[in-house]
Amino acid sequence: MRTTVTRSAQPAETTHKWIVVDAEGAVVGRLASFIAKRLRGKHRADFTPHVDTGDHVVVINCEKVAFTGKKLTDKVYYRHTGYPGGIKERVAGKVLESKHPERVLEKAVERMMPKESPLARRQLSKLRIYAGAAHPHEAQQPETVDFKSMNKKNARIA
Repeated sequence: MRTTVTRSAQPAETTHKWIVVDAEGAVVGRLASFIAKRLRGKHRADFTPHVDTGDHVVVINCEKVAFTGKKLTDKVYYRHTGYPGGIKERVAGKVLESKHPERVLEKAVERMMPKESPLARRQLSKLRIYAGAAHPHEAQQPETVDFKSMNKKNARIA
């Protein structure tokens, strides 16, 4: 009789790699799901739902992301001020043109993570998004992941 043992990853045993993803011309939803999967650690064979096994992800050129269809003009982001009647809305194109274009990708990834969880907040803190091509994480020796070449649908050619 053979017994199988399900092995659970321990926090002390996991190593967190650093990866860099270039977001120029990448489709926002596909890129966000790729990043969320890497942050949670679901790409690893030793994935454990209650342990942080994910990688650190650095995203560059996020101001040049692409939307499919008419989402640039039709996708609306809502927020509430906390006062009665205080609902505010902004179109995705306006957010990309604003002072903080990285918020588009940040919110997309955040909404793909588990909700209201200390583990999800810890995993989300390993995401670093930069609008330009430069980032201050060269000392960690991150490996570059060519996201757009994984699938032809990942990149939007204008």
